[in-house]
Amino acid sequence: MRILLAAVLFVFITALVVCMILSLRSKKSIGRYVACLISGVIPPIVGNLILMLSTNHTISMLGFYIYFLGMDATVYSLLRFSYAYCEIKPPKWLKRIPDILIISDVFLYALNPILHVSFSAKKIMVDAHAYYKLVPYAGQTYHRVIAYGIFLAVVIVFLTKAIKTPKIYSEKYWVILFSSVVAGALETYYIFSKITLDISMLAFGIFGILVYYFALHYRPMKLLDKMLSGIASDMPDALYFFDTSGKCIWMNEPGRLLIGTLPNDYDGVRDNLTFLFGNIDFESGGWSKKQTLGTGDEAQYTNLLMRTLTDDDGKATGTYLSIRDVTDEQNEMKREMYNSTHDSLTGFYTKEYLYEAIEKRLRSDTDTDYMIGYMEISNFKVINDVFGKRFGELTIKKAAEFIMEGVSSKCLYGRLSEDAFGILIDKEDFNSKPVDEKISGFTVSDKDLEHHVLIHYGIYDITEGEEIDVPLFFDSARLATAKIADSYQTLIVYYDDKIRNEIIHEQLISNQLHEAIETNQIRPFLQPIVDGKGILVGAEALVRWVHPDDGLKPPGTFIPIFERNGLIALVDKHMWKCACDILSNWKERGIEQFISINISPKDFYFMDVVSELKKIVEESGIDPVKLRVEITESVMMTDAIDIVKIIGDLREYGFIVEMDDFGSGYSSLNMLKDIPVDVLKIDMQFLRDSERNLKAGYIIKNIIRMSEDLGIDTLTEGVETAAQFERLFDMGCKLYQGYYFSKPLPVDEFEKQWFD
Repeated sequence: MRILLAAVLFVFITALVVCMILSLRSKKSIGRYVACLISGVIPPIVGNLILMLSTNHTISMLGFYIYFLGMDATVYSLLRFSYAYCEIKPPKWLKRIPDILIISDVFLYALNPILHVSFSAKKIMVDAHAYYKLVPYAGQTYHRVIAYGIFLAVVIVFLTKAIKTPKIYSEKYWVILFSSVVAGALETYYIFSKITLDISMLAFGIFGILVYYFALHYRPMKLLDKMLSGIASDMPDALYFFDTSGKCIWMNEPGRLLIGTLPNDYDGVRDNLTFLFGNIDFESGGWSKKQTLGTGDEAQYTNLLMRTLTDDDGKATGTYLSIRDVTDEQNEMKREMYNSTHDSLTGFYTKEYLYEAIEKRLRSDTDTDYMIGYMEISNFKVINDVFGKRFGELTIKKAAEFIMEGVSSKCLYGRLSEDAFGILIDKEDFNSKPVDEKISGFTVSDKDLEHHVLIHYGIYDITEGEEIDVPLFFDSARLATAKIADSYQTLIVYYDDKIRNEIIHEQLISNQLHEAIETNQIRPFLQPIVDGKGILVGAEALVRWVHPDDGLKPPGTFIPIFERNGLIALVDKHMWKCACDILSNWKERGIEQFISINISPKDFYFMDVVSELKKIVEESGIDPVKLRVEITESVMMTDAIDIVKIIGDLREYGFIVEMDDFGSGYSSLNMLKDIPVDVLKIDMQFLRDSERNLKAGYIIKNIIRMSEDLGIDTLTEGVETAAQFERLFDMGCKLYQGYYFSKPLPVDEFEKQWFD
């Protein structure tokens, strides 16, 4: 019996050592606590193994020391393990009490060889061999109190955790609690029963192995079964489980509702599913398909998935069918696709999708003759700024309605940008005359607000056999509209060779601008401004281009081009700098006359005009009063620019501000009291009309008189004859400019004529 029990203990020790090593290698955080506990369980078993095999007093005493100190290690590591396993964090002071008690017990055992306060050993005979039995003293009683006290704390920890934890999770706590109580009970029985051999060590070995398994490898199958069952029941997908014969053995609530059967009525499941989805293979898995129930907006989209279930040996145990309602996902996908290909405001195709659709149509429908239409709302930014974003959006919607009402079913249309639309037009269905009439009268109304909207329509005619390049087609149609950008008379324009050549010419001119400025090909010519006595008071700087090959280019051949593409801002800055350089030179020579410079309406959109003028004047070192600034009447009428503030800033700095081309647009005399200009420059067309029309002459006379009352000087340009000069003088005009005095001259000729 003694040898058999020793052999069993040796097996347990070996198994525990293996478990301890595997615990140390585990990646789970609890692994080190498990290893620590097992390392504490091994010494008591080793001590008992020594006692069972020893017939020597000294060796037996060593076995007792290993046994008792091992018990201290066991209960201490068990307490640490219980904290970690049960996820309890006791206060620091409570954790120190076991430390103090264990240390004091170890101290008593250290004194035992000298003072004999803990235990001794008495020789007896067991199985005809000597065996040394424990003789306990007071220190041994202290040891047992400490060990049982800590063990009781562990039992309380596990018992509390097992009771508070839901039953489905508490299994792992009850098993360890039960095994530890059994081990403690056997150890208690050994102590008080006076039996010779300590069989409780068998329970210690079993306990260590159980802790290793439950802490690191245990999977609560009961818990998993309930969880999986709950998940399957609560899933929104309809689920059906079939045995190997194809008979339905279970379905969840969504599955029951889908086929409209009674709970636990599995007999008609297959027939109902077949009725809804057609032929279904219930015996085999590994297939899936999409199915649509119903049509139109009421359509329901489903995904069917059949899979085979197998056991641990890989043998088929049945199949399950999953039916998922993907209607919401399908509709959301349709919405996202629609939103990605359609403009949110108008419902038209987006630019990219329109290009794609047109190319597809042109390649598939070769029997129809098509044209490309580019429709643009002129000055849409001004509409937004003046009337508000809401009115701007209404304008876009009305333009979209206009397009839809005027096209055939073969046409495609989309929104290309904020203010432009693109249309693929069936040439046979297009009639430019009614389109032109509708465009010319295109008006947007919103309650009391009504505005006539200017629309330009460019058309590119796709010729037979032409290579399909949709972006190029639209670029060509857009360039056609650029030729009539400021026209109120021509609203529809076709792209042709003439426009193409003009565009090439414009591009050529634009490409030469930077070099022309750097080499001073673009330079100011000065036209004199005189007073009523014909005495020179200043000059206007007019831009001229002296081309090395083409000679002197008339302003009308390049200024409109630069006005359209925005390069006029570069030209104007160059002219301002040249004018300031001339004035700086005049200042050194004691010449006191001024120079007037022009500001294009486009300049305000490409730069801070006031800052640029201040910078140039300061760099030139001239008096700003000598550099007069001419701003056209059209700028004065533009609400998008805070012209009152700009003129105020210019005048405050010292500039003289002139209103150029007064009377050429729709300005009113009443406007003069609100815009603080210094000089009113009367349009030359008024002067020509006054010779043929008495009313025009009367208007000029009253403009001059009213300007004088407002403290504004008047300057009339376009004076070509002595009679005109005399008549204007009689009306009270202060300053004069025109060919009667001199045409615009190069700077050196101007200075030679007027200063030498």
